Amino acid sequence: MPETPVDLRSDTVTRPTPAMRAAMQAAEVGDDVFQDDPTVHRLEARVAELLGKEAALFVPSGTMSNQIAVKVHTQPGDELICDVNCHIYNYEAGGPAILSGVTCHTLHGEDGILDVTQLEDTIRPDDDHQVRTRLVCLENTHNRGGGRIYPIEKIQAIRAWTRQHGLILHLDGARLWNAIVATGIPAKQWGDLFDTVSVCFSKGLGAPVGSALAGPREAIVRARRVRKLFGGGMRQAGVIASAALHALDHHIERLADDHRNAQTIAQAIADTPGLRLVPAEVDTNLIWFRVAREMGTAKEMALALKERGVLVHAAGPQTLRACTHLDVSAAQAEFAAETIRRYVPKSVPVARLQPSK
Repeated sequence: MPETPVDLRSDTVTRPTPAMRAAMQAAEVGDDVFQDDPTVHRLEARVAELLGKEAALFVPSGTMSNQIAVKVHTQPGDELICDVNCHIYNYEAGGPAILSGVTCHTLHGEDGILDVTQLEDTIRPDDDHQVRTRLVCLENTHNRGGGRIYPIEKIQAIRAWTRQHGLILHLDGARLWNAIVATGIPAKQWGDLFDTVSVCFSKGLGAPVGSALAGPREAIVRARRVRKLFGGGMRQAGVIASAALHALDHHIERLADDHRNAQTIAQAIADTPGLRLVPAEVDTNLIWFRVAREMGTAKEMALALKERGVLVHAAGPQTLRACTHLDVSAAQAEFAAETIRRYVPKSVPVARLQPSK
């Protein structure tokens, strides 16, 4: 067993590399609330260019980026349409309702992927009794969908539908970089399909903190004011913006390593009786799987693996998630895979396993 556990709980657990730390130490900084930080300016310009947008705004987190977008695009009493398992609806503490007075109309996508046919007849009539349908939010890659890549042709169809009906389309692209590397479709081609795009630097790219919201200049001007309202105004933010710039320069293409390592672990899960991949195919760096009830609970399974040097996330009563990232090597992925094959019980509850020696 390794001295340090193989941490597959999330791609947010990465630590800055020595080169990233050096970039942070050398960062040129200023007060970003006064818009005086040159490193933040460079990052925002870089993100806007990559996504084909007029402007971008650096923010502390992906949750804040998404919630700023909701606030910018809506008024209290409006409604947004999203997948029932998306991050905006499940993992942002009720932000649309609390921060913007917006209702979520949820649809059941296939592993988080909506089809344009599901959107038909979802727009509320122009009636004083009803909310106003205003915004559609998609997620790419889709976390609870098992890291699924949104097929670009489906997004194109949804984009055409939103334009036809005068709706706004926002992308939660926290892991868009993974979709870019896995498909070879450039960032701008994805970005062109949305009014606003949120991207994260603190997941697969390995930066310690930070996300960005990109879109039309006017929307980003409003977003800057909302960022201040939400408590996201930062001072010498160039220190962390430099980490994001370093990640953009050095950590995008290497996401392919994470995808390969995920396949190694996914194959071990698929080979192990009592475990089942959900979905069956792993597109990127997220591996969601279920443990059969007769083998115990997800928490028990996670504890058994932890005792043997592998950390995974218990995401539900019978559901677990493993996530490859910058700090997981190919050798560590192989160790995790072998641990799953060797130690996951075949017929007895996890709680009855003997402690590892």
